Amino acid sequence: MSLVALSTRRLGRMLRALLVASLALALTAQPVMAQSILRDAETEAYLKEISAPIVAAAGLQPGNVDIVLVGDKEINAFVAGGQAVYIHSGLIEAADNTNEIQGVIAHEIGHITGGHVIRFGEGARGATGITLLSLLLGAAAMAAGSAEAGMGVMMAGQQAALGKFLAFNRVQESSADAAGVGFLNKAGISGKGMLSFFLKLRKEEYRYASTYAEVDPFMQTHPMSGEREATLTGDVMKSPAYENKTDPALDAKFKRIKAKLIGYMDDPTTALRKYPESDQSAAAHYARAYAWHRGAYPDKAVEEVEKLVASDPKDPYFRELQGQILLESGKPKEAIGPLRIAVQGSRSSPLISSLLGHALLATEDPALVPEARDVLKVAVARDRDNPFAWYTLGMAYSRLGDEPRAQLATAERYALLGNDRLAMASAEAAMSRIPRGTPDYIRAEDIALSARAAASQRKK
Repeated sequence: MSLVALSTRRLGRMLRALLVASLALALTAQPVMAQSILRDAETEAYLKEISAPIVAAAGLQPGNVDIVLVGDKEINAFVAGGQAVYIHSGLIEAADNTNEIQGVIAHEIGHITGGHVIRFGEGARGATGITLLSLLLGAAAMAAGSAEAGMGVMMAGQQAALGKFLAFNRVQESSADAAGVGFLNKAGISGKGMLSFFLKLRKEEYRYASTYAEVDPFMQTHPMSGEREATLTGDVMKSPAYENKTDPALDAKFKRIKAKLIGYMDDPTTALRKYPESDQSAAAHYARAYAWHRGAYPDKAVEEVEKLVASDPKDPYFRELQGQILLESGKPKEAIGPLRIAVQGSRSSPLISSLLGHALLATEDPALVPEARDVLKVAVARDRDNPFAWYTLGMAYSRLGDEPRAQLATAERYALLGNDRLAMASAEAAMSRIPRGTPDYIRAEDIALSARAAASQRKK
């Protein structure tokens, strides 16, 4: 699994209980915590495959909907504008099968089709009105000499505002549930997974309640999972698709991907405990290969990968992992062969192609640089949102003496990373040496203009 972590941001959680007094400053979806997006060719192909019929049933274009994997152990999924569903790695680890993940995706697509992210401000505005009124009344009481009464008015108002906002959210969640069930029905996919995953969430709520404090159903951004399960059970069970079975091939892929995530995200000792040596399945070899690799035991990692390759020499993802481990173990020349097989078998997957380009450059062999450039050009043409691929392509251009295009690749990378100042400087440097009117010149000009506009907006 060529997992690549890319810096991004996610929505902040709304303040609850102990932070009620801060509601006046917090009733927006603030991106408060940096997260890691995990890029992996096999996982992305799997998520695209299992979501495609749901996306089509929702009336959306599959090519316009992204299912994004977030490196976070929390069991969570969300939408954050546009047509992108973000799924935490912890959710996949907690799931038991493909159908459960499809239930989650259907629910989140219900948020997209319902325009819930866009309508977030409606709930916030209503709550803010209550907050401001309580602040004014509380201040008036304090001015009249009753500080205690004024504080009580303020706190009561904050509690009422938060309750109003969360009630708005619960309506949206229930609406997304209903829409999700409809999409599953239309796609001929059973809703059993949605119900079984809600049961997992309910167990989490009970565990939290027994460990920390009683959970107030009205202080949840979602309806209590038990209530949602009860509401949906009737609709799901009467669906003609209720008894439909998931393709066994999809569940086999799920087991592999879950194991890869455990091997990559969990502590190596935990991964090895979950997948002991007695387990000789492909999933177990995957998990142990990552665990040994992360634990700095390259020989053991290679041994696990060799067993995978022996079971299916043409599997592009087995070859990708083989190449990745060799490359990261300081053996780039040995990595090239497996990665070439992986690129061919995956129909030139952009992520695997960028890994091959990296290996070719890492050999320090000048004869391999043109191949690296060509492989990387194809990679970024098919997936422009990979900063590492642009960085590596810039290196290839630089080694070939093509500095203007090296600067353009650098501009692309900085634009993706949100560094407008360096994106603009690199793009302008490229424009000064690339013939005016050519596609590369126009692209550099676009980056420079966008970066300049973004910088100007920040100043305002």
